[in-house]
Amino acid sequence: MTGMAPYWLILAAAIVTSMAGQTLLKSGAGAADFRAQLLDWHTIIGLGLYGGAAILYIVALRRIPMSVALPCTAISYVAAAMIGHFAFGEPLGLQHAAALALICTGVVLLALA
Repeated sequence: MTGMAPYWLILAAAIVTSMAGQTLLKSGAGAADFRAQLLDWHTIIGLGLYGGAAILYIVALRRIPMSVALPCTAISYVAAAMIGHFAFGEPLGLQHAAALALICTGVVLLALA
């Protein structure tokens, strides 16, 4: 691969890694108390994934302008809503769906700019 493509893949990997971390943090939230949550393996691995996502994001910023890269990470809001709904039974109504559609539209417009 040449040019910008590898950096877009790295940005995508940062987003996926961040979402995996977020999902694990949510899984660890069921612990009995805050101390137990901090020591839960879900939380520990989730925090590690967040750190890994930050490193990937830093690499992506080497070639993708921050004014484009950061708004593109908003796609994680869509992923979070889907994961929350399907994995954790959180509600996803019409208003949520409309807001997610707007986010997707904005991300696509920025990525194509």
